[in-house]
Amino acid sequence: MDEKIYGWWLPPDVSVHGAKIDQLMSVLHWFMLLLFLGWGIFFVYCLVRFRARPGHVAMYTPVKGIATKYIEAFVVVVEIFLLFGLSTPVWLAYKNNVPDAKKALHVRVVTEQFAWNFQYPGKDGKFGKTDPSFISGDNPLGVDPEDPAGKDDVVTVNNLHLPTNRPVIVDVSSKDVIHSFNIPVLRVKQDTIPGQQVSVWFEATQTGHFELACAQLCGLGHYRMRGDVLIDTPEEFAKWQAENAPPPAEEPAAAAPEEKK
Repeated sequence: MDEKIYGWWLPPDVSVHGAKIDQLMSVLHWFMLLLFLGWGIFFVYCLVRFRARPGHVAMYTPVKGIATKYIEAFVVVVEIFLLFGLSTPVWLAYKNNVPDAKKALHVRVVTEQFAWNFQYPGKDGKFGKTDPSFISGDNPLGVDPEDPAGKDDVVTVNNLHLPTNRPVIVDVSSKDVIHSFNIPVLRVKQDTIPGQQVSVWFEATQTGHFELACAQLCGLGHYRMRGDVLIDTPEEFAKWQAENAPPPAEEPAAAAPEEKK
């Protein structure tokens, strides 16, 4: 993995929506820094102003004044602005601007202790049906071998291949416990919940080799819950998909004609 996945401030951004999220994060952290400095200065002032010293006795009644009320009201107004003026619009823009499903690449992600399973539809654009009874070492998702839609599906473990400049819709779910699908460089994070399928989307803008990590404590092997994210050009991705597609099933040979007696 040659690319840096952590910067001095935030991880590198290789997504179309990451800039707005980073701007929001920066505003929130600057605001928290101002609060920290303000309350820190006030704390030091109180330590010095009300320290024990000769000729002064402790006061057991609160100091009354309107200055603190104005400060508290100002903080509340700023927090309301951050929530409804900045955070909510960014979140709604991401959730409501879902790409056209016909133009997007669809990937099914199924987590388990402690691996990532990825399923790509073939040329037909359809996922094969899955059933737990078909799960095996060679078939981690339990794709129905008799379903025509699943004959050309590509299934990988711990390796997520993506193209640049194409929206990707990911459907995440879990076999066992709650995991968390987290790709920092794509600014996407979504819990995977047993019995539920949740969709998230993103679009990569740069090629590279990055990391996928589980952001939810999921058991003793949580440290092993990582995968590789390989972002290729559209041409390289199409080549990879073709090379990894299952070979077409051989048609049964026609029965030899019976000899006439």
